[in-house]
Amino acid sequence: MASIAERFGRWKRSEGARGLTLVSPPFLYAALMLAGPLAFVVLLSFWTQDYLTIQRELSLSNYITAWTEPLYRVLMLRSLTISVAVTLVTVLLAFPIAYYVSFYVRPERKALWIFLITIPFWTSYLLRVFLWKVILGYNGVLNTGLLGLGLIDEPLTFILYNANAVVITLAHAWAPFAILPIFVSLEKIDRSLLEAGRDLGEGYLATFWRVTLPLAMPGVVAAVLIVFIPTIGDYVTPALVGGPDGRMIANMIQIQFMKLNNMPLGAALSLSAMFIVGSVALVFLFLNRRFLKVRQ
Repeated sequence: MASIAERFGRWKRSEGARGLTLVSPPFLYAALMLAGPLAFVVLLSFWTQDYLTIQRELSLSNYITAWTEPLYRVLMLRSLTISVAVTLVTVLLAFPIAYYVSFYVRPERKALWIFLITIPFWTSYLLRVFLWKVILGYNGVLNTGLLGLGLIDEPLTFILYNANAVVITLAHAWAPFAILPIFVSLEKIDRSLLEAGRDLGEGYLATFWRVTLPLAMPGVVAAVLIVFIPTIGDYVTPALVGGPDGRMIANMIQIQFMKLNNMPLGAALSLSAMFIVGSVALVFLFLNRRFLKVRQ
């Protein structure tokens, strides 16, 4: 029987050991830079703070406040509603664009279209938010244009400093992130499957519903998660274009950390938001699996 040293020596020369050697540095880096701060936030959420003094006795008071205070519940519900609306708008607008590029653009021009889709990444996120503020403002580009065309008698006031402005701005900001994964999934679809469906008498709509959409669902799921998870934690856009009716839970978290000097409560609110986002994401993935089983 081989000794422990001999077995360890053979393992060191194996492919698994080489793979573990390659993975270990980024894994340790991720654990240090991500898991470490997250663990500290979890611990911080169970402490309490009296303005300048942090009491390190473990307590659930922050979570009780986060889940019972009406203001925090309203902000959490509003954040969830805005994020769902942004996700729906973004994915519904992104899918036709990705579908057109994948199925109707000539192969030699697809790279150009993807290049054009990524152009918004060239400008600062803050600059894009300020541009939407200029477009949607009371005397902005949109109102000025509609007044000039005679379509409205007075400037529209419901498109800025409310939840509508936040949805519009975030949908534009995250549109490329939704288009690209959907496009990749559509590109992987075997076109012969679509031709077979039409040869069997299915119309274009039935073929899309029974073949194209189920096969493109991995990209749709990726787009939904990519858009939904970050938007619920966005605080820059609501602060600039949301107004009082467009503020989200991330704005309250920022206030707790930076202005009210109550970091434990801010940490509890952050973890509560993470729990809600994770629960919604898991429910969505479960429903998606059910959908795919039904379609099969």
